Amino acid sequence: MSRVFDCTLPDRRRRGIAAAADAIAAGRLVVLPTDTVYGLGADAFAPEAVQRVLQAKGRGREMPVPVLVGSWAGIDGLMTVVPDPVRRLVRAFWPGGLTLVVEHASTLAWDLGDARGTVAVRMPLHPVALELLERTGPLAVSSANVSGQPPATTAEQAQEQLGEAVAVYLAAAPTESTVPSTIVDATATTPRLLRAGAVSLSALRDVVPDIQEIA
Repeated sequence: MSRVFDCTLPDRRRRGIAAAADAIAAGRLVVLPTDTVYGLGADAFAPEAVQRVLQAKGRGREMPVPVLVGSWAGIDGLMTVVPDPVRRLVRAFWPGGLTLVVEHASTLAWDLGDARGTVAVRMPLHPVALELLERTGPLAVSSANVSGQPPATTAEQAQEQLGEAVAVYLAAAPTESTVPSTIVDATATTPRLLRAGAVSLSALRDVVPDIQEIA
């Protein structure tokens, strides 16, 4: 049976984050609030758990699951070498609505889908998400909805779609925006905007002037 915790109440929040961390360690799924929409999360280093994320969403491996990290240093743990443009973008926009697609270190033992050696990574600007990430380390997190359905902006909406596939729901206030994160491909020498979103192209170019626009 799924457990729901109201994270607007301090005691329930403490208990909920502990329960969510235990669920993640056991290879189960959790729903957590982020600064964009609610996310469906699992241990990024547990392939069976990541597969459960895809199954719950009704999504195939051709759409790999992004990863959330809890600090700037998270990018150092995922890459062999962090290029200067990536470092500048991280310092300017994390935590926040910028997802970076980077080449991950070949030594990482994970399977996020057909990612071909890359990972989409972000640090969210939400206290509950950050507190959970501090306990768990990197999480594979996709939007908390069935593919083709609207992203959940409340834990209740996520529960309506995902039901008992999720062990723990962390409920906070409704997310303030349904605007997704901006996605930048940083795998090439010149970064390229893949999806417009919460961070504008002009803001990105203030930090890395040669970012290419969507074709």
